[in-house]
Amino acid sequence: MIKNVVQGSGTAVERTGEDLALMRVSATTLGDLLLGACDRAPDKEALVFPDARLTYAALAGRVMRRARGLWALGVRPRQHVGLLYPSGIDLVTDLFAVALCGGVSVLMNARYRPAELAYVAANADLTTILTTADTPEQVDFTARLREAFPGLADAVDAAALSLPDTPHLRRIVLTGKTGPVPGFIDAARFEAGIDGVAERTIHHARLCVRVRDTCMILYTSGTSANPKGCLLSHEAIVREAANLGRYRWGFTGRDRMWSPLPLFHIAALSGLLLAIDATGTFIGLPHFEAGASLRQIREERPTMVFLPFVTFHQAMIAHPDFEDTDMSCVRLMNSCFVMMPEAVGAVYRRKMPNALQCGTYGMTETSGIASTGGFSMEPELGFQRLGFALPGVEIRITDAETGQDLPEGRHGEILVRGYSLFDGYYKDPDKTAQVLDADGWYHSGDIGSLDDHGHVMFHGRFKEMLKVGGENVAAAEIEAVLARHPAVQLAQVVGLPDARLVEIPAAFIERTPDSTVTAEELTGFVRQQLAGFKVPRHIRFIGEFVPQWPMSASKIQKFKLRTALMRELDLND
Repeated sequence: MIKNVVQGSGTAVERTGEDLALMRVSATTLGDLLLGACDRAPDKEALVFPDARLTYAALAGRVMRRARGLWALGVRPRQHVGLLYPSGIDLVTDLFAVALCGGVSVLMNARYRPAELAYVAANADLTTILTTADTPEQVDFTARLREAFPGLADAVDAAALSLPDTPHLRRIVLTGKTGPVPGFIDAARFEAGIDGVAERTIHHARLCVRVRDTCMILYTSGTSANPKGCLLSHEAIVREAANLGRYRWGFTGRDRMWSPLPLFHIAALSGLLLAIDATGTFIGLPHFEAGASLRQIREERPTMVFLPFVTFHQAMIAHPDFEDTDMSCVRLMNSCFVMMPEAVGAVYRRKMPNALQCGTYGMTETSGIASTGGFSMEPELGFQRLGFALPGVEIRITDAETGQDLPEGRHGEILVRGYSLFDGYYKDPDKTAQVLDADGWYHSGDIGSLDDHGHVMFHGRFKEMLKVGGENVAAAEIEAVLARHPAVQLAQVVGLPDARLVEIPAAFIERTPDSTVTAEELTGFVRQQLAGFKVPRHIRFIGEFVPQWPMSASKIQKFKLRTALMRELDLND
């Protein structure tokens, strides 16, 4: 086995200089993570968003009040509660409130269309959905949920829903500045129940939670037609944040973490939770916008930046305020420049001359980051690699055919094992068994290598996955939607390289006999059912683009279709 840790002189010393003997395991529940931070630094600023700033004491008080309200509505331990919010104070508050009740948060992607929301609600067995009416003009969660759940507006009692396709769903709570909305529990009705629940009731529920209980379910796209729900424990989530912040990045209570990433993704959650673990400050945005991001950096002076998405970097660099924005306050940035155009990294070498740049490798199944750089490494490696395994996490590179370990520099499948692994896919033991083996290794389906420093490099995917602007997209999910169109006989989807989004989806369609459906019609059909980043940017028809499907003995050879389209579009990998 290729090992990331070697033993030396009675002390565990990591190749890059970390002394494992000085590290201590720290695991608690998500609720206690916040309460412990409040105990240590009640008056410290915890959260900064454009519309609000909260100290730890104010945040903990707000969380407790929401937890009492949820309990009054009937939310109980181990129940699954959907959170449908843009990034902001409300999402953070309800995430911790559900944890205090002993419930399981299911973070719902704010970009999901009605059909996707309906799928997650049914698959995750949601009993409650928490959402808001206070959204940007282009977002209307109320309308999306009404479309997702036909009959919602006709519900007799919003606190006792009975919807045929989601039999567990009992209530949808709508916060924000709005009056009564049919089918939804409004803010006034929610607030009315709070005084009837004592704080002691919530604390009793909190103290009954085990660190290995499921804390949250995050849906991630895989090779199947629908996303899969990753079961993440309190230990995995909280210990990951502490390990990353305390030991690898040296985050302290004096630090300020800035990230404009959406908090319904595991990446942004890592930045939020490591800041709370250290009683530091987390600075965020409801949604990314280059001008607002640069303004926050100027005004809030973050010391760490969590920004591994190339599209965000490119937008900021192109903004007229970029050159006048002082970034000398930043001492570390999670940047992943090795996966971006070289020009992007070159700009930040100049803008952040004293900052350590860190690449990262991870996924939802590993509770976020499995490997990243740190202050003990040679700084230049931050521009060249994706870091080394976190303490307590093991990474192997194996031959996908034989399962044998490969030597340094050889490409093979990335396998991960450790405390931060997910506990399986919800209600899907078959897919769980496909990726988690008997020895506890997660088979990622990613192609990678390890260098002589133990640093990881990512080289692509064995599985048919696309990475569109930082979002994981399954080709099978898009294919399944296209196949539902009456004019589509067969659909195949591939990813094409894109300078801004890394990859974009492209579809190849075999029409049904006598069909004349156009690419524009199919694009509109998909857009009605899937988030915009999943909509194919190019559609080509078999019989016009190529005479027939290119076949091996038994399968369509997608790579040949991709190569032909790239040639037509004059694209290079």
